Amino acid sequence: MRADPVVLAFQNPGVFAREWPTPVAEAALTGLAGDVVKTLMPHTEADQHAILVQFLAGFGSAVGNEPHFAVEADRHGTNLFVVLVGKTAKGRKGTSWGQTRKLLELADEDWALTRIQSGLSSGEGLIWAVRDAVRRPDGGRARAEGRDEHMVDEGVADKRLLVLESEFASPLCVMRREGNTLSAIVRLAWETGNLRVLTKNAQAVATGAHISIIGHITQAELNRHLGETEAANGFANRFLWLCVKRSKVLPEGGSLQADELQWLACRLRDAMKFARNAGGLRRDDEARELWRTVYPALSNGQTGLYGAITSRSEAQVMRLALIYALLDQSAAIGRRHLEAALALWTYSDASCRYIFGSALGDPVADALLVALRQQPDGMTRTQVRDYFGRHARSADLDRALGLLREHGLVTCQSVGTGGRPAERWFATQDATYAR
Repeated sequence: MRADPVVLAFQNPGVFAREWPTPVAEAALTGLAGDVVKTLMPHTEADQHAILVQFLAGFGSAVGNEPHFAVEADRHGTNLFVVLVGKTAKGRKGTSWGQTRKLLELADEDWALTRIQSGLSSGEGLIWAVRDAVRRPDGGRARAEGRDEHMVDEGVADKRLLVLESEFASPLCVMRREGNTLSAIVRLAWETGNLRVLTKNAQAVATGAHISIIGHITQAELNRHLGETEAANGFANRFLWLCVKRSKVLPEGGSLQADELQWLACRLRDAMKFARNAGGLRRDDEARELWRTVYPALSNGQTGLYGAITSRSEAQVMRLALIYALLDQSAAIGRRHLEAALALWTYSDASCRYIFGSALGDPVADALLVALRQQPDGMTRTQVRDYFGRHARSADLDRALGLLREHGLVTCQSVGTGGRPAERWFATQDATYAR
């Protein structure tokens, strides 16, 4: 029997990438999403992956929280969190959003003009942008007149919100401040949309919020500002991370015709209208068969920082498949929608391998691996202590060396000294450190 290439891709994930990830498979460019990318790409210097994923995120935000896919007790909507990671500031990340927004605005002008905001700085601020109405009980005279309460704040009627952060390093920095609630609220926004801060002076709560996030950042900024806490507490794994770069040089810009955009916008409006009334979708028989085949490999946890950041792969794939199905105006998630989602997730997964390499998320272990890779003759325990200026605790060094050894990134040899044997540590030949 001929092997299914989609299945093989997930059963043979390979080693950590040493090169820029391979472009997304053609399967991801299906339906309306594929037509959008193929229409825009000849007229922009942006990366096709940036256009694709931002279009999917924008569509998912605009249709609201009615369409969903249920997994046991969890309800997954169409709100995506994505971050575009460029090698440099010249990755044309902003250009990619400008092209995408133009099309989305033609399909839903009100959403584009009022429900796209920026400025992630605190959990309270994010709640305020989608807050519920606030009513207060009236006094005795008002009750006597038949009024039980009065409106203090009308709140925000439209619970859709797309947060665009062109400088995603900024929220990463503020999250590390003591007492900042942004990380916790962002995690809730991805899961349920019911948001509140459990503090005495909290001014707002939000129910049924439909929040999507698009962030832009360079690889250097990401490596500098994404701390181990954000990776460990589940913040980072709610995001799709994609490597992007400039696709071409167009000194005169593109020449996209208005009628081409109008044609796409007309189809997009129809898809949005369908999606807003779609309710819950399920996989059809062919999609269920494929899901049963890829699920074991997809749900198999990986180690290190890369493993922590990709640990919600099943949920991410199904959110993407849901959006692809809605763009097709399909009442069920079919095989081609799931294949498209798997193809895009494969690119995101490869991007994470490239960005985070074999980093373990332990700052001492990661720093030590860098040092060992620069020392082909290895390092003794004394040299390891000296490398950290003798400021690292012995327990931290023991933990770091043990962690590196557990993951096969280092080996230890016993060296004779005429007295007590000394340990000498070496980075293994295949140890990759892409950071």
